[in-house]
Amino acid sequence: MHTPRHAATLPTRACAVLVTAAMLLAGCGTAEPPGDAARIDARLVAELAPGDAEAVGRAVNDFAFDLFGEVAGGERNTVVAPLSMTVLVAMLLAGAGGDTATEIGGVLRLGDRRDVRVGALLRRLADTDEVTLSVADSLWADRGRPFEEEYLTFLRRTFGATVEEADLGSPDTAEKIDAWAAEHTDGLIDDIATDLGLPDPAAVLVLLNAVYFLAEWTTRFDPARTRPAPFTLPGGETAEVPTMHLTGETFGHTQRDGYRMLRLPYGDDGRYGMEIMLPDPGNTLEGLVGSLDAAEWRAAVGSLTGQTVDELVLPRFELRWTGELTEPLRRLGVSAAFTPGRADFRPMSPAAPWLETVVHKTYLRVDERGTEAAAVSGGVMAVSARLAETVFRVDRPFAFTISDQQTGTILFLGAVTDPRG
Repeated sequence: MHTPRHAATLPTRACAVLVTAAMLLAGCGTAEPPGDAARIDARLVAELAPGDAEAVGRAVNDFAFDLFGEVAGGERNTVVAPLSMTVLVAMLLAGAGGDTATEIGGVLRLGDRRDVRVGALLRRLADTDEVTLSVADSLWADRGRPFEEEYLTFLRRTFGATVEEADLGSPDTAEKIDAWAAEHTDGLIDDIATDLGLPDPAAVLVLLNAVYFLAEWTTRFDPARTRPAPFTLPGGETAEVPTMHLTGETFGHTQRDGYRMLRLPYGDDGRYGMEIMLPDPGNTLEGLVGSLDAAEWRAAVGSLTGQTVDELVLPRFELRWTGELTEPLRRLGVSAAFTPGRADFRPMSPAAPWLETVVHKTYLRVDERGTEAAAVSGGVMAVSARLAETVFRVDRPFAFTISDQQTGTILFLGAVTDPRG
């Protein structure tokens, strides 16, 4: 296959797997980030106007509530990781063109398909001594497939991505990908290769992103005060669950239309925190989910005021959630990317792949010391449908020519009815 002059030669098979595994971990104590954090090019993302990182943060939130509204119905546990999905979709956007880029950019609220402000947001998020936050990205590509060097350079500089060439059909490569994910998530995400269907001789591209976050509550719960307490389930029945207690502490609190919000901060300065939104008695979680959007959330956070809480009762919980997000993203307006023949990812690869599926997996644990959470977002990209095997069996009379390709002149012309002569 001819490789364009400005393309990087990477994988050569018919299907690409694109995944971003973004892990948000807030846990106990301080620790070094797992693995080596990816490096974002400060020179690329530093020269930004004031407020740019905040603007991208708002875009993340808008996308978050749009997506949450598509997958959360209030009847079952649902956990999405907006930063994870935003990084995944932003990496897709960086390799998109035409209507595909317009649709993806519209969902992300980003006008520039290669918006360096996403990298600036990651840097701004990590600019704190109160929590540990690191970002790591790696691209695993099968040997031989051409990818545009300009696209790869953007991923390297903006997201700190490294590029590895490997046989994605090999069990050894699958084990290395699992090891990378485990290393960069403190072991919380494992067997990611299996989730992606690896090893797979049809896979040509795997893109991994890990975001690590570690913090403690500003005010910890005393484990000795944790005890079973009833929790009302959606159907009205109750269940006994381990429940944590705090008394006489001050937290940000607000009463909104149909629900209350309480913010539990992490660290000494409280820059990071968990906002809990509790429906008023008589209202339902389903109704709350249906009424929430990014604008309402911003208004609620802006109205928080310090208030002494005589008693805070919060269940200790651990959740896992998996969602197939292809159809939710379609409903949000990402259509061309999923459509063979319409998808335009030529800025990513001259093979012009299309997006086949997107999957999101999350983990969340809340206990007396803090919060631990992990998420994996993955997308599978296909170059084309697998072609039927080509067979050319010369087992009957045939004709032939011998010609000069330069002038088109036929030197010999014949027909063979019996190869024995």
